[in-house]
Amino acid sequence: MFGRLEELENKFDELSRSISEPSVMSNMDGWRRMMKEHSDISPVVETFREYKKALAAVAEAKEMLGENMDDDFRKLVKDELRENQDDVERLSEKLKILLLPKDPNDDKNVIVEIRGGTGGEEAALFAGDLYRMYTRYAERLRWKTELMSVSESDVGGVKEVVFQINGKGAFSRLKYESGVHRVQRIPVTESSGRVHTSAVTVAVLPEADEVDVEIDMNDVRIDVFRSSGNGGQSVNTTDSAVRVTHAPTGIVISCQDEKSQLKNKDKALKVLRSKLYSLELEKQRSQISAERRSQVGTGDRSERIRTYNFPQGRVTDHRVGLTLYKLESVLDGDLDEIADTLITTDQAEKLKASAQ
Repeated sequence: MFGRLEELENKFDELSRSISEPSVMSNMDGWRRMMKEHSDISPVVETFREYKKALAAVAEAKEMLGENMDDDFRKLVKDELRENQDDVERLSEKLKILLLPKDPNDDKNVIVEIRGGTGGEEAALFAGDLYRMYTRYAERLRWKTELMSVSESDVGGVKEVVFQINGKGAFSRLKYESGVHRVQRIPVTESSGRVHTSAVTVAVLPEADEVDVEIDMNDVRIDVFRSSGNGGQSVNTTDSAVRVTHAPTGIVISCQDEKSQLKNKDKALKVLRSKLYSLELEKQRSQISAERRSQVGTGDRSERIRTYNFPQGRVTDHRVGLTLYKLESVLDGDLDEIADTLITTDQAEKLKASAQ
């Protein structure tokens, strides 16, 4: 591990010198690549330098304890030794995590799809609740959201909604949200007060760049039709909605949120590109059958990942056994505790796998 850390520190120093040189700055593409690499390895190098300082402090304290000194000063040195030894252990674990192979998609924007499942109108209402939860979470982190398409239900929920979240590290924090979300509550239409259980599926896709996925437009059929639902006077009067069908996979994407046919087409192709990219990633994962998968982050949409119990005000994530009694706060976008637990568990599983 230390050989790798020394190499990264030398690389960091080299990049620090290079990015300020006029000859490098004149090539903007090369300069940006250097800046990104510098930014990526900066947390590792800074932690490594803290670690070396803590090691030096431990060595110094041990050397001092071999000298003659009064009892009070000896106690002080021993206390400092323990603190620095704790720092060495903590920073060592942090470095192991920082050196884990990084998911190349972690810094990407995401496209989120939410669909009502079992439960009819109640599932559609909860799909609307989840849509609000993720948009509120994005607001807390100052990420931008953009609605791609929505199909509303008769009672104010959504049968399906597709939207994009743009922000640094969006995929790294939201990728664990893919799966079946279960809700337990008394529907507003339930006169007997009986608790119903409904389900909603969530899919989180990393936004694919054109360089990630090249779409052969000969494989794509584009149909236009009139928008329906909310959207102002132009709705139902112009053929602005777009449906994109990808023949090889059978994927169908519809977008009608924009009044411009061209904008709807661009949005639909963006979703298609991300879906194809996600399919390719899944194919690669399945081919590496010997690789141990972590408890979280598999993105398996068939598994129930979380339950939202309204009578008890409880949220339970079944993958990590986390239960929080702050349902209202979570649905208002307070997702950091859940996200942090999932990320930490995933890192621990990867560390365990790398040690085997």
